[in-house]
Amino acid sequence: MFRKNDSDYGIFLIGPTGKIITWNAACQRIFGYAENDILLRKITSLLPLPERKTCQDRLAMSRNDAEKLDTEIIHADGHSSIFNLTFVPQFRKSGKFSGYSVIAGPVQNNSVATKEISERDSIDHTPLKEMMDFLIGTFYVINQSGKLVMWNKKLEKATQMAAAELKEINVLDLFSADEKNIVEGKIHEVFEHDGEVFVEANLLSKNGVKSPYLFTGSRFKVSDHFYLVGMGLDISVQRQQGQRLRLRERALHASSNGIVITRCAGRNNPIDYVNPAFERITGYSEQEIIGRDCRFLAAPGFDELERAQVKAAIHERKEINVTFRNLRKNGELFWNSLTITPVQDESGVVTHFIGVVDDVTLSKHRTTHLEHAVNHDILTGLANRNLLWDRLDQALHIAQRNKSMVATVMVDLDNFKTINDTMGHDAGDEVLRVTARRLKASVRDSDTVARLGGDEFVLVLSNQPTLRYTLRMIERLRRDVGKAVIVDGREVTVESSMGVSIFPHDGSTVCELMQAADVAMYHAKSAGRNDVHFFSPDMKSSTDAKHKLEVSMRNAIAKDEIFLEFQPKIDLKTRRIVGAEVLLRWRHPDLGILLAASFISEAEESGLIIPLGEWEFNNVCAILQRFKILGFQHIVLSMNVSFQEFSKKNYVAWMAERLNQSLLPAEIFELEIKEANLMRCPQLTSDVLAEINQLGIKLTIDDFGSDVSSLNNLKKLPINHLKISKSFIETIRQDATDVIMAKTMIGIGHNMNIDVIAAGVETRSQVNFLAKNDCDQGQGNYFSKPVSLSEFEQLLMQDAARNTAGSLFVPAP
Repeated sequence: MFRKNDSDYGIFLIGPTGKIITWNAACQRIFGYAENDILLRKITSLLPLPERKTCQDRLAMSRNDAEKLDTEIIHADGHSSIFNLTFVPQFRKSGKFSGYSVIAGPVQNNSVATKEISERDSIDHTPLKEMMDFLIGTFYVINQSGKLVMWNKKLEKATQMAAAELKEINVLDLFSADEKNIVEGKIHEVFEHDGEVFVEANLLSKNGVKSPYLFTGSRFKVSDHFYLVGMGLDISVQRQQGQRLRLRERALHASSNGIVITRCAGRNNPIDYVNPAFERITGYSEQEIIGRDCRFLAAPGFDELERAQVKAAIHERKEINVTFRNLRKNGELFWNSLTITPVQDESGVVTHFIGVVDDVTLSKHRTTHLEHAVNHDILTGLANRNLLWDRLDQALHIAQRNKSMVATVMVDLDNFKTINDTMGHDAGDEVLRVTARRLKASVRDSDTVARLGGDEFVLVLSNQPTLRYTLRMIERLRRDVGKAVIVDGREVTVESSMGVSIFPHDGSTVCELMQAADVAMYHAKSAGRNDVHFFSPDMKSSTDAKHKLEVSMRNAIAKDEIFLEFQPKIDLKTRRIVGAEVLLRWRHPDLGILLAASFISEAEESGLIIPLGEWEFNNVCAILQRFKILGFQHIVLSMNVSFQEFSKKNYVAWMAERLNQSLLPAEIFELEIKEANLMRCPQLTSDVLAEINQLGIKLTIDDFGSDVSSLNNLKKLPINHLKISKSFIETIRQDATDVIMAKTMIGIGHNMNIDVIAAGVETRSQVNFLAKNDCDQGQGNYFSKPVSLSEFEQLLMQDAARNTAGSLFVPAP
C-alpha cells in the first residue's frame, strides 16, 4: 500500500461528481497547489482541454472496477507533465457509491515537461471505446444472452435506435423473422466452437427499413465470460451491382443482335459466350461455338481487306466496325455487320472483346443495285425520299423477323425561314448541310438519315430493343442538332421539333409510320417548338381539327368573319382615355366568336398571320382616320405583332407606305411585341426596332417580366412602353403583402426612362396601388372590357364630356 507522504506518488480523493475532497502533502509538493486552492475543484480542471472528455469517460467506466489513465497534468506554475492516474471506486458501508481514490504516479521521469510517449504506447493506451467509432462499419460486442454490451455510433445510425434502446433489446430483434434462425445459429456457432463466422443478413431499422449487411463474429474471453465481437459492413452497393450485372446478362440474352464475347489468349481469341441471336444468325449452337476462334465463320476469298482491318484492330486493342461476308453452318453466305469493342480489366488491360453482329444481308442486297445519284439528296448527300421509303421498308421486314422495333423520327428545323430571310439562302444551305452531318454522326451505320426537302429530315432507327434505348438515341440527336452553327463567323441557333412513330405500335406499313411521325412532329411544333412528341392515336383527331380550322381561317377575311374590338388604356394620373389595344376576333360560322388566343398560334404555324396582320394594320389606319375627323386625333391605337411579321423582309417599308397613303402621323400608332420574341434573333430584332423607331411608330414590350431578358440589351432598344405581365398585377390584392414584383417591374421601367402600362387591372385596390407607385397607364376589365368600335367611340365622347365638366373618366378613390 502507498504511504501518505510517498515522494513519488500523490494520493487524493474525489467525490462522485469529480470534485477533489482531499489533498495530501505529496500532491501539494508534486503539483504545487496548496490544499485551500485545490479543494472542491473538479479534477478535469487540472487537465488540458483535449483530454478532459477522456477523463470524464474513464471516470464513468471505473465505477465497477479500477481504471487507469495516462494524461497530462498542469502544474500550479503552468508547466505540464505526464502522469498515470489510477481511479479506484469507493463505497459506503451501505454499498452506495461515494467517489474515487486517485493515485497519481509518474509515467517516466517526473521532471519531463512535455509528452515523451511513443506512438505505439499512445495507441496502446487509447481505449477501445474511443477507437471503435472510427471503424468503417458497425462494431458490436454481444454476451451469451444475446444482449449488446458495447457498440459504436454506426450501429445506432444503422438501426435508428438510441443507446438506451439498443441496451434493452436482444440482438435477434434487429432481424426479420425469416432470418432470425440463421443469425441465431451463427451466434451459437461462435460461442460453441470458437470459430470466426460470416453471414449476410438484412439489418432491420427502427422504422422497418431493411439494409443488407455482411456480419462477422469471433469469440473472446473477459473475466471468465465469453463474448462475441464483430463488425457489420453495409453491402447495399454490392447488391445493386450484382443486380445490374444480372440485368445486363439478361439484356445480352434477349438482344435481337448477335453478341459474342471472346477472351484474349495470345494469337487466338476463343469464344466464352454467345447469345441466342448469334446462334440463330450463324446456325451454330452454343456447344459447337464455345472455345473456338470466330475466324472459323469466315467466307474464304471474300473481304480480305475488312478482315485485315479486324485483325489490326484486335492487335491494337481498338474498337472497329466492319461489314463483310461469313458462312452459316448450312454453307449459306450472309452479310455480317460487326462491331468489336475491347473490354479492359481494373488495371486497364484488355482481357476480352465484345462483338455485336447484325445480319444485314437483305439490306446489302437491296442497296447494292441502287444508284447514288438517284437516291440521294444533292445538297446534303443524305438519302432522298425514294431511298428513305426503301430503307424503312427493309427495316420493317427485319424487325418483323427479329421481333424488334423500328422508330421513324420526323425532324423539322424551327424558324428556318427566318434564317433564310435574314441571312440569305447560302447561309440556310450551310445550316442544312451541318444539320445533316450531325444527324448522320448521331446514329448508327445501320440507321438511315434522309432529307425530304426544305428543312425537313427523317430518320429510321432500326432494331430498337426498347423504348428507353430509343429515347436515349433521340436525346443525343436533339443535343447534337441543337448546337449553334457558325456561318460566316456568326453563330446561328438551330432548334428542331421532332415527331416519333414506333413500329409495330403506331403502324405496320411505311405510309402509316410516316404519317404518324408527321402528325407527332406537328404537335411538337404546336406545343412550343424545340420539343419531341411520340405519336398517340388522339393526335390524329386533334390534327384533323387544326387542319379544318386552318382551311376555315384562309376564307375568314374574304367572308368578313374577322373583326376588331378595343380595350381602352387609361392614364392613371389624369384618369383619361389615352388609347386602346386593338384585339382580333373571329366570328366563326360553327364555333361562334373566337378570341385571338384560339387561332393565332395556328395562324403563325401556317403563315396566315401575315395576311391577318396586314388586314388589321389597314383597318387600324382607317379607324385612326375616322378618329381624326371626330376630333380624337391624339388617341393612340396599338396592335400585337408576331415575330414572323416583323422579321418579314420589307415589313417596315410596307408600314411606312401605308401610313403615308393614310396621311396619318406615325406617333398615334403603336406596335406591341412580346418579350419572348426579343431573344429569338437579337440582331434582327434590334435592327427592325430601330427602323420602326425612325419611322415614328411607338413600341411596347408586351408581357414584360414573363421571360428572361437582358436589361442591358433592353435599355439599348428604342422602347416607349413596358406592359407588365398580368401575373404580376394579379398578386396585388386588398390585403396582399407579396407585391414586390409588381413594384419592381414599375421601377425597372422608370429607371430606364420608359413608361409602364399595367395589363389585366381588375380591382380598385390594384388601381390604387398602381397609382400610388407611379405606374403610367392601366388596362383591364376594371376600366372597360374589350368593346366594339361604336362602343369605344361612345366611351371617348363620354370621357371628353366628363373632362369638360371637371370630372374624369375613372373617379379617383
